[in-house]
Amino acid sequence: MTAPKPVLLTVDDDPSVSRAVARDLRRKYGEGYRIVRAESGESALDALREIALRGDQVAVLLADHRMPGMSGLEFLEQAMDVFPHARRVLLTAYADTDAAIEAINVVDLDHYLLKPWDPPEEKLYPVIDALLESWRGADLRPVTETKVIAGRWASRSSEMREFLARNRLAYRWFLADEPEGARLLAAAGRDDRTLPVVVCADGSLLVDPTDTELAEYFGLGTTPTEDFYDLVVVGGGPAGLGAAVYGASEGLRTVLVERTATGGQAGQSSRIENYLGFPDGVSGTQLAERARRQAVKFGAELVTTRDVVGIEVDGPARVVRFADGASIAAHAIILATGVAYRRHPAPGVDDFAGRGVFYGSATTEAVACSDRDIYVVGGANSAGQAAMYLSRWARSVTIVVRAQSLEASMSHYLIRQIEQNPTIRVRACTEVVGAEGDGHLERITLRSVDGEHETVETGHLFLFIGAQPRTDWLGEDVVRDRHGFVVSGQDLTVDGARPRGWTADRPPHHLETSVPGVFAAGDVRADSAKRVASAVGEGAMAVMLVHRYLAQP
Repeated sequence: MTAPKPVLLTVDDDPSVSRAVARDLRRKYGEGYRIVRAESGESALDALREIALRGDQVAVLLADHRMPGMSGLEFLEQAMDVFPHARRVLLTAYADTDAAIEAINVVDLDHYLLKPWDPPEEKLYPVIDALLESWRGADLRPVTETKVIAGRWASRSSEMREFLARNRLAYRWFLADEPEGARLLAAAGRDDRTLPVVVCADGSLLVDPTDTELAEYFGLGTTPTEDFYDLVVVGGGPAGLGAAVYGASEGLRTVLVERTATGGQAGQSSRIENYLGFPDGVSGTQLAERARRQAVKFGAELVTTRDVVGIEVDGPARVVRFADGASIAAHAIILATGVAYRRHPAPGVDDFAGRGVFYGSATTEAVACSDRDIYVVGGANSAGQAAMYLSRWARSVTIVVRAQSLEASMSHYLIRQIEQNPTIRVRACTEVVGAEGDGHLERITLRSVDGEHETVETGHLFLFIGAQPRTDWLGEDVVRDRHGFVVSGQDLTVDGARPRGWTADRPPHHLETSVPGVFAAGDVRADSAKRVASAVGEGAMAVMLVHRYLAQP
């Protein structure tokens, strides 16, 4: 069986131009590549999703800039979420060169072509040849036809889907109670007591695999290649990715250790619109993937599905211990473990986690909310972004918040968007006090500030109820505040006295913890700004302070 041809996709709303581009591409590249053309950004995105489901590759995207409904720039930006490694070309008129320059910044544009490009032998083919050579030389993860058969209301199935989606792994999803899923499950010789079941490309099975088993099957790095590094970054959110990029780019042998997937809470955001340099917004997944690729480009090593359970001082080395008993050491450590959403205390709510109750997960569960009434709990930006995203599918979205309004905790631009969205309503001064259902969530009970109770029917409850740092594993040597956030820098000193156990002959650096050579960045740090931009900045700053520490331990 021959391998499928990689795709060259062109999109232009002018049918004659679209046919001309496809004709020129087919003439030169038709033998080795499949030429796909579309006449709108929406239809092109649909084509890309179908290509991704089949497990095929896209090598080059060519999009006309001036298209109604969705411009070429908007198309290329969204296409990056589906095929981040595809090379991107914008077709522009002479008057649109400013837009092309903007596109270089917004979507990492590889090239822009001025129309008309005749003769193609001089103006089109040399460009495509160079892009194809670059694409073929990239370290692309092979895409395999992997099928996942899952239970509709199984919490482990929900966790697996989240893991696969956040790590941008190619798979096809089948529910065991639907005909095709049932057929595949029977063909595999399994029943619904063994869900989820992964049918690998070679026909072998992974029955209820762990995240590590999934990561190894898909080719993600799960084991460090060395025993000693210059820098270990613990946590792959914006702060950790920022530290990995700057550490590796400045010559430090850097390894980033992440428990689930790069991106952290920000990576689960459907749209971040106040991040510098992205005036049209950027999805958390897209931002995390760009940062991951950037870190790898500079030589950082990424290790996933590893739980860090402790750090130790061994002379000049700082040792990171894993849950399986293994360890790695480094000259310095940056803690960037971020925060987790706080579990909801109301009776019954946590019993349905993954079965109608979701902590984050809005992007992966959105399609399942089609034409349904759903509830989002929380008043910060993450809740607002989720509500806006879910409103594309749901019949109604209700934001439940205990405060009198969203003003105290949500960005102004997001509040305005919510007010203008007819699908979303806000129930202020209200909280969820109970959840019920038979095997999965079916209804929740709301209580208003004046004590009135109301039970409403819903199968989907999304929770964004505050930040809880992941620091229980740090032990007593690393000073934390009463909420568990890591204390650093001058906050460690009281009346000029250095923190207990401090061994260095100098005061702590700005982001340094109570253990010399161990730094904290991002949301895990006490009194941090809890914003993506500040987390990235702290990751970069922590690397600068690591250099100072290495010069004067």
